[in-house]
Amino acid sequence: MSETERNTTKTNPMKLETLLSNIPQYAGISDPYGATHLPIYNTATFDQKRQNHDGSLYDYSRSGNPTRNALETIFSKAENGFGCVCTNTGIAAIALLFETTLKTGDHVLIEKDCYGGTYRLLNILFEKNDIQAHYADFTDCAAVQRILQNETIRLVLCESPTNPGLKIVDLEKIALLCKTYNSLFAVDNSMATFAVQKPLNLGADFSVFSTTKFISGHGSVTAGAIVSKSEYWYEKLSFMANAHGQAQSPFDVFLVSLGLPTLVCRMKAQEASALKLATFLSTHPDVVAVSFPGLASHPQYDLAKKQMKIIPALLTITLESATKAEQLISNSKLFGEKVSFGCADSRMEIPAKMSHATYSAADLLEKGISASTVRISVGLEDTDDLIHDISNALKCTNHVKVFV
Repeated sequence: MSETERNTTKTNPMKLETLLSNIPQYAGISDPYGATHLPIYNTATFDQKRQNHDGSLYDYSRSGNPTRNALETIFSKAENGFGCVCTNTGIAAIALLFETTLKTGDHVLIEKDCYGGTYRLLNILFEKNDIQAHYADFTDCAAVQRILQNETIRLVLCESPTNPGLKIVDLEKIALLCKTYNSLFAVDNSMATFAVQKPLNLGADFSVFSTTKFISGHGSVTAGAIVSKSEYWYEKLSFMANAHGQAQSPFDVFLVSLGLPTLVCRMKAQEASALKLATFLSTHPDVVAVSFPGLASHPQYDLAKKQMKIIPALLTITLESATKAEQLISNSKLFGEKVSFGCADSRMEIPAKMSHATYSAADLLEKGISASTVRISVGLEDTDDLIHDISNALKCTNHVKVFV
């Protein structure tokens, strides 16, 4: 099979909520006891003489495990992909993508508002393997096209919504440009998840995501996954994951699976709270700016409503100064100062000092991130409690002497 045989997406007619609520039934796992949730095969090795020989022979859990393979089957169905590889962290899935698709001297094109871990990894790859990274604002398709015209780009990668700027990228348009210039296209779908949008349906070759966040939903595990549209790239990803030892452990697979039946209803509830909170903050005198794609004032609001079924419950706000941003977080009782997002508990962070601390000051400025930028992940607490808490925390910032 050649690399160009990419369009092998498997269409799944079942509604997502039905699939995720019945994992053992649709994951292709043969459990002799009829377990109603994903059973854990927490073993390093398997006795091949005692297996059922139903077509799947297991020998070593790094290479294959029934628990992990079941979750990979569910993710493939959810994303309408050919196959999936589950990894031990989200950034491991990004690393697996780079290791599988890139060689020394290749060029990649990245949305400039990207996760700090991706940026750090690309810097390492530049130093070790001369991988050249080009950055662009993917909401400007003309700028993306210029780079694709002028450079030989092997791989294009973006997030949508972006992190932490929350821009919405027209994935279908970017996919068409990638096809025109023969570049592979991957979407980091960590924030949106397959409950919100399915990048492979929009033309992407890969959907890669951290399952640490909305998908598991409980903040109890670090994990990732990458779904391939084609058999060709799925086989290469599987081989590389096995060779590098990036496979997710069976118990961590189980922890991720616990969040799947409630994923859609959690994200809908969190979206409703986030919209109320964003609406409140958008009129608050102490808040300079609010970015939330669910607000009609967002520059890509129409695209967000068209491309996504649910608006992920993250918003980014800007305060008058770094001191006020620090005080807001310090004074809040319900919003912990924590990285990551998509958990049941609400949280805040200053990206410049936490999730995006790896960026230089100049790069942060170019991305529009400052020490007064606060990213908020809205959880499942009562919305009125959250608004009351953040209102009180903002009041407290007015009693602090600010040095700009």
